[in-house]
Amino acid sequence: MYQVLKTDGRAKRAELKTVHGTIQTPVFMNVGTVAAIKGAVSTMDLKDIGTQVELSNTYHLHVRTGDKLIKEMGGLHKFMNWDRPILTDSGGFQVFSLAGLRKIKEEGVTFNSHIDGRKIFMGPEESMQIQSNLGSTIAMAFDECPPAKAEKSYITNSVNRTTRWLERCKKEMARLNALPDTVNPHQLLFGINQGAVYTDVRIEHAKRISEMDLDGYAVGGLAVGESHEEMYHVLDETVPYLPQNKPTYLMGVGTPANILEGVERGIDFFDCVYPSRNGRHGHVYTKFGKINLFNAKYEKDDRPIEEGCGCPACRNYSRAYIRHLMKAKEMLGMRFCVLHNLYFYNHLMEDIRGAIEAGNYHAFKEERLDLMKTYDQK
Repeated sequence: MYQVLKTDGRAKRAELKTVHGTIQTPVFMNVGTVAAIKGAVSTMDLKDIGTQVELSNTYHLHVRTGDKLIKEMGGLHKFMNWDRPILTDSGGFQVFSLAGLRKIKEEGVTFNSHIDGRKIFMGPEESMQIQSNLGSTIAMAFDECPPAKAEKSYITNSVNRTTRWLERCKKEMARLNALPDTVNPHQLLFGINQGAVYTDVRIEHAKRISEMDLDGYAVGGLAVGESHEEMYHVLDETVPYLPQNKPTYLMGVGTPANILEGVERGIDFFDCVYPSRNGRHGHVYTKFGKINLFNAKYEKDDRPIEEGCGCPACRNYSRAYIRHLMKAKEMLGMRFCVLHNLYFYNHLMEDIRGAIEAGNYHAFKEERLDLMKTYDQK
């Protein structure tokens, strides 16, 4: 059950009650593609740094290890020892971005695995079956993720097919949830709005999928080549046509600035690989912007990554030491940077929730955006 606790303009402070616990929104989901955060971060670590939701990937878990084996092991929660919510994305984005040669038909998509080249077919029913085997808290509908700059005629046809696929996902999810041996009979289904940068197509699609009364709604197909301004314009135009009494999820976005802007436009859920990917390369986030620990100026810097940060790295180690670990290619350095970045994102969301509750979200957003620009000038 989703309940809006407070609004401030379009920004929403809400909670989503699930079988695996209550999610306080706005929330950033920590991305553990193959049931683990890259950078040697365990589920125990995730609890320590304030993670509410972990996100895993349907396509990757299907091609490597296999969803049937995970079901045999009791489902994804038991397999990875995580008792809080998990969202699984449908595999659609990976099918369209990783698979190389692929053939799209009304039934679904035939493609070659990027691991071993074997031929795989995935359609709405297959995606729902894999996600049901995983037993995630929230399953995403199977959709086509077309390029942001594709021709409008292609986008329109693609969106129409995505709508038909969503109807099939909903029907299959209801069937799977009713099975006696299903891992999670309370699995929720989120639909995905598509339409590239064409706001009229986006709005029409938002209206159509809103009628399906799903558990939540995502805006997909952004951060794939369009500018930030185009992305914000799409959100400005589209989000008002999605149900306000359901959670809204902006897929694969983004930077701290993207999140601050997305929240102001009514987004509840975010996910992105940036904090873990950047951390693995020594790029760490602070209130004042991002810093690169490989820079020589941090060689003798005995301060933590960020003064006052409560993450395990900042409580105990200096920039100089973490930089040394990264230069020496010690995995511990990577782990510290990833832990710090995820802690930073999780606690940014905490501050965002507090600002909405206080009714001063816009001023908070502007102040944070200004602060982020100051680091390099210091």
